[in-house]
Amino acid sequence: MPEPTSAFRERFAELFSAHFQSIFRFLTRLSGDSDLAADIAQEAFVRLYRRGSEPDAPGAWLVSVAMNLLRNAASTRRRRLRLLTPARGEEVMADAPASPDRKVEADDARRRVRYALDRIPERERSLLLLQAEGFSYREIAAALHVNGASVGVLLARARKRFREAYEDSSDTSR
Repeated sequence: MPEPTSAFRERFAELFSAHFQSIFRFLTRLSGDSDLAADIAQEAFVRLYRRGSEPDAPGAWLVSVAMNLLRNAASTRRRRLRLLTPARGEEVMADAPASPDRKVEADDARRRVRYALDRIPERERSLLLLQAEGFSYREIAAALHVNGASVGVLLARARKRFREAYEDSSDTSR
């Protein structure tokens, strides 16, 4: 593999600064696992660097690569879970603990959002999360390989399904 040019290395640094955080947040919301999201976001950028040239739509290319990596990781995890008993995760407390009432409310809201996201199709989940991260319709269309003119309609359907699933989540908490 030839060494990337200095111009590409500079552009790569700009792309990393411009896109890493939003791709990381998107993957965290999609997967529910910030450690996995960080690893996958980093791997997507490693693949861009190894490519040695900038794609036509770098943001969309990075999201597309990251989503493929996330799918692969999910498949690997499912295979491992069939073979191993999953270990229980530990909670990491980064901030001072919230008041008990606020913690209960925040936990409930997070649980309901996660429930709703898990119940809608992957494409609709991705549409909503990419939009929440500020990606344009054009970037969303390129990343998800859909017609750009359809993004608005697809987002409206995704929002409707999310709302329905979110409302259903209140029924499951009783």
